[in-house]
Amino acid sequence: MSTTEKNSDHASTGTSGKSKSSGLMLAAIGVVFGDIGTSPLYTLKEVFHGSHGIATSHDNVLGALSLVLWALLIVVSLKYVIFIMRADNNGEGGIMALLALTLKSSPGDTRSRWLLMTMGIFGAALFYGDGVITPAISVLSAVEGLKIATPALEPYVIPITLIVLAGLFLFQRKGTASVGALFGPVMIVWFATLALLGIINIFEYPAVLQAVNPFHGFNFFVEHQWYGFLALGAVVLAVTGGEALYADMGHFGRMPIKTAWFFFVLPALLLNYFGQGALMIHNPAAVENPFYMLAPPWALYPMVALATLATVIASQAVISGAFSVTRQAIQLGYCPRLEVRHTSEREIGQVYLPAINWALLVAIVALVLGFRSSSNLAAAYGIAVTGTMAIDTILAVVVARAMWGWGWATCVAVAAFFLFIDLSFFSANAMKIPQGGWFPLVVGIAVFTLLSTWKRGRALLFDRLRDGAIALDPFLAGIAAHPPLRVPGTAVFLTANLDGVPHAMLHNLIHNKVLHERVVLLTVITEDVPHVPEIDHAEVQPLGNNFYRIIVRYGFKDEPDIPETLTQCTGCGLEFQMMETSFFISRETLIATIAPGMALWREKVFISMARNAGSVSAYFKIPTNRVVELGTQIEL
Repeated sequence: MSTTEKNSDHASTGTSGKSKSSGLMLAAIGVVFGDIGTSPLYTLKEVFHGSHGIATSHDNVLGALSLVLWALLIVVSLKYVIFIMRADNNGEGGIMALLALTLKSSPGDTRSRWLLMTMGIFGAALFYGDGVITPAISVLSAVEGLKIATPALEPYVIPITLIVLAGLFLFQRKGTASVGALFGPVMIVWFATLALLGIINIFEYPAVLQAVNPFHGFNFFVEHQWYGFLALGAVVLAVTGGEALYADMGHFGRMPIKTAWFFFVLPALLLNYFGQGALMIHNPAAVENPFYMLAPPWALYPMVALATLATVIASQAVISGAFSVTRQAIQLGYCPRLEVRHTSEREIGQVYLPAINWALLVAIVALVLGFRSSSNLAAAYGIAVTGTMAIDTILAVVVARAMWGWGWATCVAVAAFFLFIDLSFFSANAMKIPQGGWFPLVVGIAVFTLLSTWKRGRALLFDRLRDGAIALDPFLAGIAAHPPLRVPGTAVFLTANLDGVPHAMLHNLIHNKVLHERVVLLTVITEDVPHVPEIDHAEVQPLGNNFYRIIVRYGFKDEPDIPETLTQCTGCGLEFQMMETSFFISRETLIATIAPGMALWREKVFISMARNAGSVSAYFKIPTNRVVELGTQIEL
């Protein structure tokens, strides 16, 4: 190959790489930054016009802007983009991936694992509270722009909001692939508009740029003291959605997200916030809705339409996140099996869970009808976000200590710095609990109770089954000494106990007096990694006398498919013909008792969850006409 050809190939590869990076940045702008990108709709309005509003004086505006600026720089830029995004679990981010990393980093300490697991699951539970509030406050605050255009439209704000939200959730079953290409361009127009409106108003009052000096934020606290502290409950609205940068890292990669944040999204947000500040100093009456009053009157209706599109996109990201977190929780054993529909043949992460979808819609509609305005909803917003932010800090510092080799002094200093900020925001939001902050806490506690009850219940059920199981090795020796009648075909028995005889096999042998010609004991294990390489999915262990143990391993973001995985066993001498293979599954009838292990009310909750869980065959993609279910009764 000539030098010219080599250079040409190199240039082509470089161009292709740049094109791919640009495409990932565009997609990231459309998905990752929707939540934080719509915060200008309500953040400064709540600082000056909320339940603990501050007067719109020159110094107060500069102080509030300084707090918003440094919150974005410290919480989002320094903490999430620079620090926490380093804690990737095989490229994946989000609180479930972070939890898996921390559990992996403390394998021997049972008490530490329990504490970390509890914090991680509670953080994931709080996410559902955020997932309910974000669509409600975002879409409602966008539609409220109609009131600015003309007060005559005020009665239609709630109905229009509910119609938009209902349409969004009805669309979920079709997936986001068909509109995903629109997300990036729409959000680019949105952020460009934010920046343009901000720049125009900054030119009207350039002195607003003095807010870059952190002294103005410090002086804000000195002058207002208690009310300055309460204002943090509104300032934190500027950083809601910051965790999405970390959670979506697996979809787009660290560099596209980091580049888009520092060079496009962050400057656009800051310009808009400073533009709103300049407007309020120049025209204090603009405090009623500084975002929409940035725009000239002729642009109000287009701005409402654009803002509504942006908030729908922001809501879509949160809803998709709820689907993803639920699916990961199912894989990790914290949630019962639910119906999971895949909406894309190419992207494994695009899933739709009907039960979660309709539960979110009901909760959001109730929230909008109950609170009726974005200002009222702002009282409920923030406490779930700040609680999750504090948990993220603790888990990330554990990873830094255990996996990155950071010294104790460094870890303590980093934890103290970020936790001081996180807990300050959390404490300020805790003051809003009576006004609405109770809602995400109730949702979080309810979800945490369900997740922890399922995890504990499954462990208790496994212990009961193991205690009543017959040891496998003596059983196999007895089969070899006194072989029963063997019939043609393969029997696959799903079991979680590697050392015991599956109940389904015992029942089959007792009732039918036969065993299949080939018997496979199949155990599925979910590892603390997002994905397990396909070549490592199945491990075959011959047990003698035509018995085999197959251990199947999936990551918590892999899609379980038992028939597909069994085809990988051909190289180990095991070939499966589905029409000659029967899958035997135990179906347990659970009975609540007062035996030690779990409170009676939690046992009843667990039994109800188990009764409503999806079928094992559907979850593992086992053909229903090849499944035999054998029942057993278990006392918890």
